Amino acid sequence: MDEIKLSGFCDPRFSKIKDLLEESLASGFDTGASVAIEHEGEMVVNLSGGYKDLDKNEPWTEDTILNVFSTTKAVTAICIAKLIDQGKLDISKNVSEYWPEYACNGKENTKVSDFMCHRAGMFGFQDGIPDLKFSDWDSWVSVLEKQKPFREPGTSQGYHALTYGWLVGEILRRVDGRSVGQFFKEEIAEPLAIDFKIGLNQEDIQRCANILADDRSESLILKLIPYVPDFLLPEQLKIIKEVLKGGDYQVAFETFDPDQDYVHSDDWRMAEIPSANGHGTAESLAKLFGILSTGCERDGITIVSEETLNKCLQPLSKGPDTVIFGAEISFGTGFDLGLGITTINQPSHPKTLFGHCGVGGCVGFGDIENKIGYGFLCNRMHQPQDLYRTTNSLTSALYEIIS
Repeated sequence: MDEIKLSGFCDPRFSKIKDLLEESLASGFDTGASVAIEHEGEMVVNLSGGYKDLDKNEPWTEDTILNVFSTTKAVTAICIAKLIDQGKLDISKNVSEYWPEYACNGKENTKVSDFMCHRAGMFGFQDGIPDLKFSDWDSWVSVLEKQKPFREPGTSQGYHALTYGWLVGEILRRVDGRSVGQFFKEEIAEPLAIDFKIGLNQEDIQRCANILADDRSESLILKLIPYVPDFLLPEQLKIIKEVLKGGDYQVAFETFDPDQDYVHSDDWRMAEIPSANGHGTAESLAKLFGILSTGCERDGITIVSEETLNKCLQPLSKGPDTVIFGAEISFGTGFDLGLGITTINQPSHPKTLFGHCGVGGCVGFGDIENKIGYGFLCNRMHQPQDLYRTTNSLTSALYEIIS
């Protein structure tokens, strides 16, 4: 095992968190990682260690930032919550109220809430992923605006892995005039000193850790399931079989090929993709969700009212999700409630959590009942069965400590 020295601090009461992070890095399971935890408005853990790169030449430091993939969706949801709080957006209205051109090809009755809880039937691109620069916002939006949905809007839940960003982001732009990245920067990040961005500049790129992907080729069982008779399969595998036959998973995750290096390109990092390319520190996520979990206000600055946040945490959809293997994932207004995506078949997290995970293994969440803000980053993208192993062990220990 490697000798690992963590930087940062840890309240002695939470020393088990430090031990677990050290173990994951020393064993080589994780290459670089950081964890931060706010409890009752105080940062009690902020630890970093390991390396930013595969060759282990660049140490992961306290100001290292990482692409958190879909954890970005929760940050975007906070921006939407602020628009709701300002009285500028009503998610019960049709999308066409704010974005008239969207009302075509079977999308006429789509509600803004359908975007927020993955019920718009637009979880991918009808003609395959467009050959566009990620920075070309208007062209991505135009493709989605014109196409037919895969499912009738509002009738089923199918996780909008990438398209959520352009759909929700365009609603915000139509209402406010700013992009999501600019809105978050000016309304939340800069006033509250939160080190998180959607759309980097050149200076930020120097701080980025690289995404290091394990071999994620399909397992033999996934290849065989579609050909196995139903009477030989348990109920959960029957659901997975239907998902695989339907192809929704492949459509929704078409872009996320870890063997492609686009996630390290300036085009990806400097673009604004409010579903998938937010970059920040674990501390930034812990602070952001910590503020929301302790009254939504700090230093005289209010993100949203507690009433609005509570409304945004009411379930809008509870699955079954046609993209995520029929899972009963519960979505509020952009938030994964209970973090069902990270805990499929291992329901160890309290139902009070709200936030989102990312396909690389990162997680950010809040917990109002326990006054928790949590952020975890790791740059080793594991096989699906191990993807959230480290963060699940950290949060299990966290809740044992505070219980």
